[in-house]
Amino acid sequence: MTRLLYFTRDYNTHDYRFLTALARTEHQVFYLQLERREPVLETRRLPAGIEPVSWEGGQRPYRPEDLSRLQAGLERVLAQVQPDLVQAGPLHLSAYLAARAGFSPLLSMSWGYDLLYEAPRSPEVQQAVRFTLSRSAAMLGDCATIRRLAVGYGMPDERIVTFPWGIDLAHFSPPQDAGLPGEGAPFTLLSTRGWEAIYGIEVLARGFARAARHCPELRLVMLGNGSQAASLREIFEQAGVLDRVKFAGAIGYADLPDFHRRADLYLSASRSDGTSISLLETLACGTPALVSDIPGNREWITPGVDGWWFSDGDAQALAEAILQAVAQRNRLPEMGMNARRLAEQRADWAQNFPKLFQAFSIALDAVKDPSQAV
Repeated sequence: MTRLLYFTRDYNTHDYRFLTALARTEHQVFYLQLERREPVLETRRLPAGIEPVSWEGGQRPYRPEDLSRLQAGLERVLAQVQPDLVQAGPLHLSAYLAARAGFSPLLSMSWGYDLLYEAPRSPEVQQAVRFTLSRSAAMLGDCATIRRLAVGYGMPDERIVTFPWGIDLAHFSPPQDAGLPGEGAPFTLLSTRGWEAIYGIEVLARGFARAARHCPELRLVMLGNGSQAASLREIFEQAGVLDRVKFAGAIGYADLPDFHRRADLYLSASRSDGTSISLLETLACGTPALVSDIPGNREWITPGVDGWWFSDGDAQALAEAILQAVAQRNRLPEMGMNARRLAEQRADWAQNFPKLFQAFSIALDAVKDPSQAV
């Protein structure tokens, strides 16, 4: 049995998925979070069997000036828990703290945005990532793009385990009565990403507004919320399409598949993604996807087979792609079946999760064999 300290930034749906699976193993798992932000990302409690650890952090948003205080606090936690292994991410925050605390073996986990979005914009983040990886016995990532970037920061390729996390294919499943949409029937687009700049949400809004001027049957359902709520409403109102947008709010995990099943097309204008769990969820529900042309999305979507790409950051290109999808709506059921087949082949959480233990072995073996130590 391994004593594992799972150290994350803030409790989210992905953490819940990892912790639920870990709770079913023989490992003793302790849980630590760096900060608490609003809105709350995951309302479900920690899975039974996971032991939360109280410390100086986890009660408010992280600030750089807290680094020394939190490092000292983490060192006390490590002395108290005495884990055999620390699994921590993202690379520039929780994993960075663990690396600074000098713990070994450290299994670092990239959350995608750390390497794809934060590091290119900040020399300080780049420095933190490089430091973290130089002291990591192994690293987890969710796509080939993340793997290449990590190698570029000095992480040995043989110490990286790549798997696209995955989803519950029984929970996210196609509708039982899918069929061809009628001519002139509403054509529903679905957005499930946060209303933040990193997700290109204003690009999505402007793209929909431009397409809706030419296609009266278009409808948009937007889940969630975020800091750009006011600007989104302004875009829709100025374009005269506010009445064709449904703001559904925060949707619980149990109800989320129904939104994917009722949509004709999933939209994401994200500027940065590794393997997007939201994308996997919609594919598993048999809904084709129209997504930004970024490396993470290109690893999943084949244009004309299970969805389409549009040029990243280009609202006009998005509008044109939406209209093309409407014009080809008779192909959507076939594309939806292709999407589900892809999810079954590559996005099954039950099949993918055991790869985590490969990373455990790599990290633990590095301690046993001095020649492999970082």
